[in-house]
Parts: sequence; C-alpha cells; structure tokens
Amino acid sequence: MVSASAPDGAKVMTNAEPATLEAQLTARWGEPNTAGVSIPRELTFENVSLAIDGASIIDDISLVAPSGSVTCLLGPSGSGKTSLLRIAAGMMQQSAGRVLLDGWQVCGGDTFVPPEKRGIGLVFQDYALFPHLSIIDNVLFGLRHLPRDARKPQAMKMLSRVGLADRGNDQPHNLSGGEQQRVALARALAPRPGVLLMDEPFSGLDSRLRDMMRNETLGILRETLATSVIVTHDPEEALRMGDQIALLHDGRLEQLGTGRDLYYQPQSLFAAGFFSELNLFEGWVSEDCVDTPMGKIACEGFDNGAAVIAAVRVGAMKVDTAVNGSQARGRVLSSQFSGEHEHLQVGIAGYDKPITLLTEAGTLSQEQLKGVQDVGLSFEKQGAFVFSAG
Repeated sequence: MVSASAPDGAKVMTNAEPATLEAQLTARWGEPNTAGVSIPRELTFENVSLAIDGASIIDDISLVAPSGSVTCLLGPSGSGKTSLLRIAAGMMQQSAGRVLLDGWQVCGGDTFVPPEKRGIGLVFQDYALFPHLSIIDNVLFGLRHLPRDARKPQAMKMLSRVGLADRGNDQPHNLSGGEQQRVALARALAPRPGVLLMDEPFSGLDSRLRDMMRNETLGILRETLATSVIVTHDPEEALRMGDQIALLHDGRLEQLGTGRDLYYQPQSLFAAGFFSELNLFEGWVSEDCVDTPMGKIACEGFDNGAAVIAAVRVGAMKVDTAVNGSQARGRVLSSQFSGEHEHLQVGIAGYDKPITLLTEAGTLSQEQLKGVQDVGLSFEKQGAFVFSAG
C-alpha cells in the first residue's frame, strides 16, 4: 500500500502498485508455499455515525479493537451492532466519522477502500456458503491472491483446523449446522485476514452445540491471532468470549470494558439489567445510603435527598430457612422447579411488589415453598447497585 495525505495524520489506503502488493502478500503469507498465522491489525472506530432516511442508527461511536484481541459487540436488536460491523467490512458507508486499520484510514471523508482490499474476513449469521461448490472449493474461494500451488494446501490446513479435513468433497447441504459454521470460519480465516468480523455466528445452533462451537471457535481465533469482532445479543456469550465488550444501546456505546468491568461495575441501569434480571427499589439517599425492603444499600456520590433506583441482581438474592439474623423476611408466593434450582417470587410485608430470586433446589421445606412458613432474605453487596432515578 502507498500512503496519501489525510486529516489528523491518519494514513489513507490507496490502490497498491504490483511490487508493493507482492511485498504485502509476502508479509502476510510468508514466502510462497509456506503457511503461518494471521498478522493481527488494530481496528478503530472514530466518532462513527450512521443515519438512514433521517433515522439515527449509530450515534457517534468510538472504540478500538486491539490487535489480536476478541471484541464482542453486545446489545439488543436494533442497537446498531450489525451496522457497525458492516461499516468496518466496507459493506456500508457511515454518515460521519472514520474507520482505521493500524492507523490507516479505510473510510471517512473522501476515502473509501473497497471491502476486498481491507484484509478483513467476514462470517455471516447464515454462513453464506456457496451451495453449488464443494467444501474445499468454498474455502479456496478467498485464496485467489495466493500462488496457485499454495492454495489447496492452505485450504486443507484450515479445514483440518476446524476438524473437516475429510469432508472437503462434500456439498454444504450434506453438513450439519455446526459443520457449516466451521466451514464458514475456515473460509473466512483461510486468507489470513488481519481482522475477522463475525455476525451472530452461533445463533442458529442449539444450546449444546452452541457451547461447543464457542469453545472451538475461540481456540481457533487464539491460534490464528486474528483481531476478532463478534456481534452477539447473548450476554453469556460475550462474557465467555470477549477480551472486551462494547455494550450498545439505541445506537450509542453504553459501556466499554472487560466482562468483569461491565458485570461488577455497570455504569447504568441498562448495563446492569442486560446481564441479569434485577429487583428494583425506588428510594431517596440519606447519609450515603438508600433504604429498601431488604435493608440499607450504600451509595456514594449522591446528594442527600436525591431520588435513586437501587438494583439487586436476582442471583445475588439469598433465601434461607432461618428467619432470625436475615436482612428481611417474607413468604413464597410462587415457585417454579427447573431441576437444580427453584425460581421464586417472595412477598415482603408492607411492600407491594414481589421479590424475584433463584435458589438451589431443596433449600426450602415444602411448607416454605407453599408460603405457609416465613423465609429469611438477604443479598450479596457486590450484586447491588444504585443509579439516579432521573
């Protein structure tokens, strides 16, 4: 690639001269007929916005996917996750802002590098395999820039990495959903992209197969070293796979950080509620605390008298057969058995909303489950948060 002038010192990618392209291919692939891992690249979104027909889809998002990391774009439907992915891939153009790869500006202003020149791989939600091509030909499709005699060995190596080396001559319709997902991953990784983008790659799989494919895919991503950005609406998936999570809400970046950051230090009620069900209590601050039916919850940084919402994760709630010594007492209104756990709705005297909690099956007696006897209630402090009611 050659560079041209760009605002703020960014390097702009332009069409390469043949010698430069050959040198770049050698840097990425090694000498002809050799194989190696990807050269990971840093992907940067800088003040990116997107509006369609006057409606804001993405609103001023800035974030960096560090080289060699796994970043999860997490959020509900309509939050802008897939649109952001498509902008990075070159399938959509943003309304404002820019995207950079290792400091090279690939889109923004008058610059737009076409998708095939970005060195970015993409795995679609529906895998998008070519039904008329064999599995090996699907993987070979992205290897046209590799020397001819090196293409098939590289394709077979990728199929071997995903455990499908013996299925190369099969057609996509002969494979299960999980196997098709592996082929799509092999095809995307075969050209050794510096960045791999994955759009809800596991959403079409059943729960057990999804767990297995997450683990296998994460292992392959670590092995190939490609910088990876994964779109998902599943918070558990993001927590398990992401080195960092970008939580999106209504086109905005709600919070960016590690899974532990977002889970234990949510910066908003939306962020706290996205990772688990919450019990919510409205109240007012008094001496750095808010009174709730479960007792006082500490809340620093608020003025006395400020209206706040205290949120306690369902998983942080504890129920006990012993009432004495508990923070509160109540009676079970309803219970649902799910094998290892009981899902409970518990009423507290003087409070008009039931408390939701999860407890290990067998913890309570039948009399307590039926609401005949009181139960003790408490919560873990690390699962309680306070946010402004404004």
